[in-house]
Amino acid sequence: MMTIDEIRENFELLDEWDDRYRYVIELGRTLETLPEEEHSAENKVQGCVSQVWLSKRIDRSQGEPRINYRGDSDAHIVRGLVAIVLALYSGRTPKEILGTDALAVFEEFGFREHLTPQRSNGLRAMVERIKTDAREALAEAS
Repeated sequence: MMTIDEIRENFELLDEWDDRYRYVIELGRTLETLPEEEHSAENKVQGCVSQVWLSKRIDRSQGEPRINYRGDSDAHIVRGLVAIVLALYSGRTPKEILGTDALAVFEEFGFREHLTPQRSNGLRAMVERIKTDAREALAEAS
């Protein structure tokens, strides 16, 4: 999986939004396949027009827990957005997740001007779901 910094560098090389759009779709193709049993109601993100699933695993082997995600969507562009969200958040500690402003990153990438309001709402729903997981993991740890 690419890091958010690699994605950011690639975005900076693409001037045209059409190229960025194709790149986001390409990122979606790099997502690890989500096993069928993880396409569950529990993993489904509410508030997305497309179907989106986020599956989490909490790794407590290194002291402070880290939350690892896998994700999927039934729409190509949304799969790419899932890949970007996972690059930002997967493998991070709950405190790191809560301290990361995804909306600032999306703004930097130009998503506000180029995504439909429904897609933007879906992105926010994914981020909110991950932040909720982080708050729950912090509560369990204390």
